[in-house]
Amino acid sequence: MVSMKSWTLPKSRRDDPPHYSKAQVATVLEQVATLLKLTDANPFRIRAYENGSRTIASIEQDLWELSTSGKMTEVKGIGKGIASLIGEALGEGTWGDLQKLYDDTPAGMIEMLAIPGLGPKRIKQLHDELGIDSIAELSTVCHEGGVEKLDGFGAKSQQKILDGIDLLARFQGRRRLNVGLLYGEAFEALVARIKGVEHAQLAGSARRRRETIGDLDIVAAVRPENVDAVTKAILNTPNIAEVKGAGDSKVSVILEASILEQHMDLGTLDSGVFSAIGGDDYSSMESAGTIDAQVRLVPPEVFAFTLAYFTGSKEHNILLRQRAINMGLRLNEFGLIPEEKAGDMKGLEAAQFSLPATTEEEIYQHLGLAWVPPELREDMGEVDAAETNKLPRLVMPTDLKGCFHNHTTLSDGVATLEQMAGAAMDMDWQFLGIADHSQILNIGGRQIGADAEDMLAQGEAIRALNEVWADGGKDFRLLHGAECDILPDGSLDYDEETRRQLSHVVASVHQLTTWRSRDEVANTEALITAIEDPTCTILGHPTGRILQGRDGFDVDLHAVLRRMGELNAEGELKSVEINASPYRLDLDWRFLRFARDQGVPICINPDAHDTSGLRDVWFGVQIARKGWLEPQHLLNCKTGEEIEAMLS
Repeated sequence: MVSMKSWTLPKSRRDDPPHYSKAQVATVLEQVATLLKLTDANPFRIRAYENGSRTIASIEQDLWELSTSGKMTEVKGIGKGIASLIGEALGEGTWGDLQKLYDDTPAGMIEMLAIPGLGPKRIKQLHDELGIDSIAELSTVCHEGGVEKLDGFGAKSQQKILDGIDLLARFQGRRRLNVGLLYGEAFEALVARIKGVEHAQLAGSARRRRETIGDLDIVAAVRPENVDAVTKAILNTPNIAEVKGAGDSKVSVILEASILEQHMDLGTLDSGVFSAIGGDDYSSMESAGTIDAQVRLVPPEVFAFTLAYFTGSKEHNILLRQRAINMGLRLNEFGLIPEEKAGDMKGLEAAQFSLPATTEEEIYQHLGLAWVPPELREDMGEVDAAETNKLPRLVMPTDLKGCFHNHTTLSDGVATLEQMAGAAMDMDWQFLGIADHSQILNIGGRQIGADAEDMLAQGEAIRALNEVWADGGKDFRLLHGAECDILPDGSLDYDEETRRQLSHVVASVHQLTTWRSRDEVANTEALITAIEDPTCTILGHPTGRILQGRDGFDVDLHAVLRRMGELNAEGELKSVEINASPYRLDLDWRFLRFARDQGVPICINPDAHDTSGLRDVWFGVQIARKGWLEPQHLLNCKTGEEIEAMLS
């Protein structure tokens, strides 16, 4: 979970100097500069800490060596006072009289610093003139119109503060799958490299590929004699913002973005998505975010049991434990133990009698089950399927041969047809669908979509490229489609003659204000009207949701998918999209089995707006796997020739 609580001075994690890392020292100096601004301190003192923080963060020399050699003050930007403070912190583990500054600053004012666009100067003004020292109080006063009356604020500033509070509230919840996995895989690799760790693996909701992730769980196989050394190594990593706890078998920390090997890049986003998640404010928060993480240190012989337990879900674990009980066994994070041998013993003491298992597969075998892939462990019938050998052969990223919904410079993409095609060929795909926005799409007063004439001209360009590849014996083709807006009455953008000249139409809702203001019945009827149009091929991002941005509009998806199944049974191709953008992941995985059972073909689409965005199909595959989908359920897994025949 993202940490936005009150600041505290770090506690030393080492018995010997240097007690702190370069990153920790730089962070403290930066925080002190901000706290001084909140107390209206001497500007020269504030500037000294700001300069010191920047200098320490970028310095290449060893900080401890500079301090002990007495050369700290020779570094430009470091004065005697700050050099002395750094020397005390590194050598003694203490921070002079800074604790009083932290204690005297209201915690709520520090928390308000996390609101995008609200700096120390304005927070101090709000505190001094209105007595505001918490986010809750600030929200109340803004809703009452009290902030806009202050000098230098106004109605727009007041609304921006409210928007920032809303964004912060969303950001403090779960992280999107792509962000959580970046942190999780980086931390997993870091722990795995520590001497004494025989194996480390990411567990929890990240391993189950939930669309959002709360915190991270890492399970590490460590022999008892190495636990202390491994614990210290974890605590000494410079990528930890805070240590929440460290015991004999568990280390709880807050990771900061520095653990990522590269800067957090949001990529080229759909204009609507970028606006919904908070725009530039969200981008800056994401790149400086944190996430909670726990490492479980367990003996190697227990590793498989601990991994299975902390992978979850809770509901799946309950089913397995009950099955074990029915077999006279006790299943927990330490083992699968015969009750008659365990008696009153618990934990690792009882685990000495466990049935052996070095892998999860062996645990499931002991229970008379086939191994259940982590994505399916959600109490959705997977245990019954594992008992009867009816688990699906889940789709893999390598099964995909193309996708249908992507954008170019004709609308709001940043790559040309040739560039997008080249990236698809690099992925060994046989086809790539282009579906630029239709003419009605307008964001911020600017037309995003292409008019009919330009759209049809793009079709001519695509036909020319396809002829070149065919003449050269290249098994690749571009499919010329369009992402046509579904209008509020269910009709589609562009005239029918234009739509009939396209290979496929991705029908999507973008006018969310209208759709979110209506009831479920009206929206459902409009969507059904749209899919019944003979030119409609694919229902795009069916609910319009943006993860951590906005909820989707109300709609009876079961009714929509049921109607799509009827149309497919009548010989019309009607596919529903898994929009693979990690900001959408819409259709939700919980509806995929229903769609499959209705006979609705499903397609994974990255909705890419640049060449790198094509690789977002990976996230769509994870969602398809959670939805029990096999290759035969996905249009993406058909060959280019098969797709051309279907669309013709």
